[in-house]
Amino acid sequence: MIEIPSDLHKDLVPLAFLLGNWAGAGVHDFPGSEKCNFGQEVTFTHDGRDFLEYHSHSWVLDNDGNKVRPLESEHGFWRIDPHRKVEVTMTRDDGVIEIWYGELADQKPQIDLVTDAVARTAASQPYTGGKRLYGYVKSDLMWVGEKRTPEVELRPYMSAHLKKVVTPEEVERWAKALPDDMPDDGIAFFK
Repeated sequence: MIEIPSDLHKDLVPLAFLLGNWAGAGVHDFPGSEKCNFGQEVTFTHDGRDFLEYHSHSWVLDNDGNKVRPLESEHGFWRIDPHRKVEVTMTRDDGVIEIWYGELADQKPQIDLVTDAVARTAASQPYTGGKRLYGYVKSDLMWVGEKRTPEVELRPYMSAHLKKVVTPEEVERWAKALPDDMPDDGIAFFK
């Protein structure tokens, strides 16, 4: 269910499907780095201004799904214009700062992004750009990232399947909003 907060800036309504806390797992595979499964937590929040704030933390998982060590962290800001053009500024823990541009698809919650500018610190690994695809599919957030370096052509390197994290406060709010005439057996609700 996509909920549109009453204090969400009007320009951000098309991006409301991103809002909330998300958690899940994915696969990381890029030449020169360890291939692994990873866990990820992503948060999209707003404060009434014309952008979404984005935080992502991921970590390597062992074969039993336990956290082994941090993989990468990102922090950024997402905006959208009236023509469905999306811009993202992002800072990563490895010393990379990116500006992404893209577009929200017509009639579906899907965003394609491509890097427009990349700045790197001296300590960062070689990186020249990337592409990302985010999609809201059957109430889940899915994404795939591609990247390129001076040595490696653009290719997929990470993808994840994330589920919405529901807080006890949200459950309580939803429960209070249920109609009084809900069927007792639960089955009649689906007829």
